[in-house]
Formats: sequence, structure tokens, C-alpha cells
Amino acid sequence: MGVQTIVHLLRHGEVHNPEGVLYGRMDGFHLSDLGHQMAQRIADTIGDRDIVHLRTSPLERAQETLAPLSARLGMTPQVDPRVIESGNKFQGVDFGAGARTFLKRPDLLRHMYNPFKPSWGEPYDEIAGRMMAAVHDARDAAEGHEAVVVSHQLPIWTTRLFLERRSYLHHPKTRQCTLCSLTSVVFDDDRVTQVRYSEPAGDLIPVGDRSAPFSAGGAPREDRP
Repeated sequence: MGVQTIVHLLRHGEVHNPEGVLYGRMDGFHLSDLGHQMAQRIADTIGDRDIVHLRTSPLERAQETLAPLSARLGMTPQVDPRVIESGNKFQGVDFGAGARTFLKRPDLLRHMYNPFKPSWGEPYDEIAGRMMAAVHDARDAAEGHEAVVVSHQLPIWTTRLFLERRSYLHHPKTRQCTLCSLTSVVFDDDRVTQVRYSEPAGDLIPVGDRSAPFSAGGAPREDRP
């Protein structure tokens, strides 16, 4: 057996998003009060682990999620644009009405012709490629120890599908990557041997939000995605 290294892919916490906007890479979307509680839960749960390297998406919600852990460890995270949210042609659209949004905005349907690529956003292969490059760099930086990388639901889920050699085709609500969850990639030297999943802040997540494709903290319950 070689040197074991673990790279934890951490999804950000709940976002204050009362309008139910699919924010994507937009600036100005910060953690809600509950999101900050989730971030603190992460620090309390894994702060004693052998973590020697931190990196994060440049978006505010990701950096805010990492802040309590960074403070606890006394470490400055590396900002890595390769772990940013996926590109999406629906960015900025109000999805507070859920699927009914497409009835109000039928023009959006023109993007829905190829779910395998997908046609409405950044190709899955490109997401997996940039994420895996960042994961391997984090592994190198933390060799023999552990690293935490804060990213977003679709990039993390796409990475897991890639590692488990599963089809990228999926329904967003089937992603096992809820708020402040950890998808932990275990390496033996530079070879991936296992992918683990855990939800340190799972008890803080409202039941109706556990499978939501994006966070809409502060939105009326009936308007959640």
C-alpha cells in the first residue's frame, strides 16, 4: 500500500436567495444565516482532522463556507477558478416557480435538446476535466494528509460520476450532494481507491431543500426549486 491522501470536496452552505434565482457564477450571492451555521458545523466536525491544504471556488458562497474552517486551522486557502460553478445558459433566471418557469418562459426550452452534453450548459467532460486537475493538485499539496476543496453541486457530482465511471445523464434532484456535504476522494499514491460521502450538516437542512439543484434560502417554501 502506498501513501494515502484524502481530498474532501465540500459543497457550500445555504445561500440567501429569496427570489429563487439560478445564480450560477453571478456575484453577490452570500450564505444565509443558516448557511453560516452549516459552515461552522463543518469546522466543528472536521477541524481536528489531518488537513494541511485548503482551496476554494472564487465565488462568495464558497469562500464564506470555508472561512470558519480556515480560521480554525490558521490556514489561508488557495482560490482556484477550476472549481467554480458550472456555466449555465439559465443563469439569472428566476426559477421560483420550479418547472412552471418553462411555461412562463417557453423560449428557454430551445436549450434543452441534448441532455447528454448538456446543451444548456458547460459540457460535463469539461467540468470533470477541470475539477480533476484541481483535485490532483490538491492531492499533491496534501500528500500523506488531507485537503478540503470547496466547490458547487454540479461540479462535485460530475466529478463523482467520472470517478465511478457512471453516465453523466441524470436528473438534478438525484444528485447525492446536498448543502455542506463532503464527497471524499481517497488516494493510494496517485490512484483513486474510494469515494466516500457524508453530510456533517445534514440535520440543519430543511427537508424540502435536500435534493434541490440550487439553494434558495429565504424563499417561500412553495417557491423553492
